[in-house]
Amino acid sequence: MTPLPHLSRIAALLVSAAAAWAPTAGHARVTRIVIDETLPYTPPAGMPAPPFAYEQVAGRAFGELDPKLPGNALIQDIELAKDADGKVRYVASFVLFKPVDKPKASGLMWHDVPNRGRVFAMAPQERAAGDVLLASAWQGDNAGATAVRPTASVAGMQFLQVPVARGPGGMPVTGDVFGRIVNRSGPGSQPLLVQTNPVPYKPMTLDTKEARLVSRGGENQRGEVSDEVEIAPADWAWARCDAAHPFPGVPDATQICLKNGFDARRLYQVVFKAADPYVLGIGFAAWRDLGAFFKHAAADDSGTANPVAGFSKHSIARGVSQSGNFLRGWLHLGFNQDEAGAPVHDGLWPIIAGRRIALNFRWAQPDGVLELYQAGSEGPQWWLTHADPVRGGPEAGILGRCTASNTCPKVIEHFGSAEVWALKLTPEWVGTDGKADLPLPDRVRRYYIASSNHGGGAGGFDSSLPGAGMPKTGPNCPGNNFGVGLLPANPVPHTETVNALREHFRAWVTKGTPPPPSRYPRLADGTLAAADKAALGFPTLPGLRATIPEPDFIMPVFDYDWGPDFNAVDGSGIASIAPPKIRKVLPMMAPKVDADGNERGGVPVVLLDAPLGTYLGWNVTAGGDKPFHAGQICNYVGGMVPFAHNAAERKERGDPRPSLEERYGSHDGYVAQVEKASARAVAEGFLLPVDAARLIEGAKASAVLR
Repeated sequence: MTPLPHLSRIAALLVSAAAAWAPTAGHARVTRIVIDETLPYTPPAGMPAPPFAYEQVAGRAFGELDPKLPGNALIQDIELAKDADGKVRYVASFVLFKPVDKPKASGLMWHDVPNRGRVFAMAPQERAAGDVLLASAWQGDNAGATAVRPTASVAGMQFLQVPVARGPGGMPVTGDVFGRIVNRSGPGSQPLLVQTNPVPYKPMTLDTKEARLVSRGGENQRGEVSDEVEIAPADWAWARCDAAHPFPGVPDATQICLKNGFDARRLYQVVFKAADPYVLGIGFAAWRDLGAFFKHAAADDSGTANPVAGFSKHSIARGVSQSGNFLRGWLHLGFNQDEAGAPVHDGLWPIIAGRRIALNFRWAQPDGVLELYQAGSEGPQWWLTHADPVRGGPEAGILGRCTASNTCPKVIEHFGSAEVWALKLTPEWVGTDGKADLPLPDRVRRYYIASSNHGGGAGGFDSSLPGAGMPKTGPNCPGNNFGVGLLPANPVPHTETVNALREHFRAWVTKGTPPPPSRYPRLADGTLAAADKAALGFPTLPGLRATIPEPDFIMPVFDYDWGPDFNAVDGSGIASIAPPKIRKVLPMMAPKVDADGNERGGVPVVLLDAPLGTYLGWNVTAGGDKPFHAGQICNYVGGMVPFAHNAAERKERGDPRPSLEERYGSHDGYVAQVEKASARAVAEGFLLPVDAARLIEGAKASAVLR
């Protein structure tokens, strides 16, 4: 097939840019490292000690970027962040987990992306193998957990210091920013938060006539707003107030004080003029440069030795949730190409992440979650070049730039049901029109852990028994003070599946052994459909309203208008409309379910093949003292509805699902089903034998049908 003319031009430009991006020494790189702390490694409580000595090394890396290089030039506002010599500089903290003795090193490095500054514990399997783990900072908004500090420590959050954009002659760069307050009540002041960190921008003036504050009685999943009321400038203040400091309080640019107090039934949204936007896209380059330095460099410019020099031949980039979205955006913008034009990492593992981080645009809020008006679903979320018929964007894909430069890594991605229902996943699978499955390249594997929570649940078997063992209240809904779930937490685990995928990824990268074929719901095999009760075949279950899930229950992808200078394909540019306008709501899909309401089309998981209830990737927000989202989806936490013990209890509850006794007969019958499910998962490559044995012993010791 002859390529379309415009696609040929795009490909030619990408190849040309890749050829130009073959920089000499002195360009985008780490110039100096400082080791702040070295400690013996002590595993977290409950984790086994490594079989040989490990240590933790924390420090800071000082880097410089040349804005003229194509690999850096696409960073938004980088030309407005230059020092006098034309370079742009940053400081990034890092932490390394490494064998003390180099001969014990396996040759594999995991490069983790911190999640809101946090570093996840190194898996005991990785320590036992002798792997190196590097976690380095990328989030430069200098707010809350990501605030810049003078030194790094093993136990501390990871931070990135980046410059702000300045206009000609050092003039401030300004623009409109929005912040929100939800589910808050009382006379005291309230902070503006994104997730749990502060909004990283402050108003240029505390004069409330220069801002606009509204309250809303409602918002729905179609983006429709109800009962919006503007609050007069005289009735609120940028201030901190409490009983000792009533309205108008003590001036404070991070807090809002209301004359008549906050009403938890309403949401409050403010738009204000801010200055000095952080050049946050530098985080992509800093993370790239630290990965390349610790993998390849012997020492920095002053001779300070790389503490893991020669430890690693192979490397895998890894990020969870927000951090996985970072990896997808990082790869899309071409940052897996180092200063010598070579790939940085051999593998890339975005975990429970189906979007791209909203980082490389002016006034970005990288902590953003799935409230209304949060960016991150713009442009292609799919891997291969494909059209965007609903939003009208050009044909593009995440692998476009790395394909042109021959720097694409091998990719494993895995998801649970929460990513479908609340994290806007399915356009990655079926495009923006939802009409057909999109193809996957050979270098990408996709695995779906059906009916599971964001990151998986607690596992075990007693955790999903009905009765005394069930918690009386549901889990907190993640996000900015979102609320509490109506249903108890979903226990379906990811742990055992992740353990198997880790071994597959290691073999794929180090030996070339391919993992199992992708396994996820698809339109073509009838396991994916429109996200509503009728299309999915969802049963009516006790404890849930009869109509759930309704067509507008799922959190959809919105086609936002961020302004004329915003590049939606790359998620870059200038966001000049705050909050953005909504052009369209994209059609959303979800996996079909069986008669119990459990999803079809995923990898084998023991608790799903030996179920004790209906496991949901979604929950319903309860009312209580945080009522604004009551009745809507509980952000991205899952829930469950346990099976009845016996037929009499099932009949009393009006439950259409067979009871535990009707399914398994006895405790031994349930254990037999767990053994069968374990054997299947091992045979198909999604459960390690050691984990299978542990699960079977757990089922034998459980209280199921005792």
